[in-house]
Amino acid sequence: METPKLIIPKREYDLLMNHLKLSSNLSDFNKQKLNNELKKAKIVKKEALPDNVIVIDSLVTIQDVKSGQEFTFHLVTPEEANMKKQKLSVLAPIGIALLGYTSDAVVDWEMPDGVKQFKVKHVTRHEKDSEVA
Repeated sequence: METPKLIIPKREYDLLMNHLKLSSNLSDFNKQKLNNELKKAKIVKKEALPDNVIVIDSLVTIQDVKSGQEFTFHLVTPEEANMKKQKLSVLAPIGIALLGYTSDAVVDWEMPDGVKQFKVKHVTRHEKDSEVA
């Protein structure tokens, strides 16, 4: 199965490239996968980004293909991360794995307990202006 091409704004592309260069906690599998994905990525302006592309501030539901378990979270910058509020850092392993993918994509990523496959079930863009204080 061929990996779909990432669609990604420059901000997220630069973030991932920087993480790839500086991170010592990426496995060889994940480094190679991320490097290959970024080489083929389609970099777009944020205004031209389809609504179903995972970026910072996306609300995402994924499913572990093997177990069927679903997870829903808000992908945020590392400073905003708070797992009690389902706010996941974009630099967490699954955050890195999902950036630039669209709904219905199946993503392979090596987690601490082995390579996992996740299906992207749903993606919506979270609007900060709509948050209730």
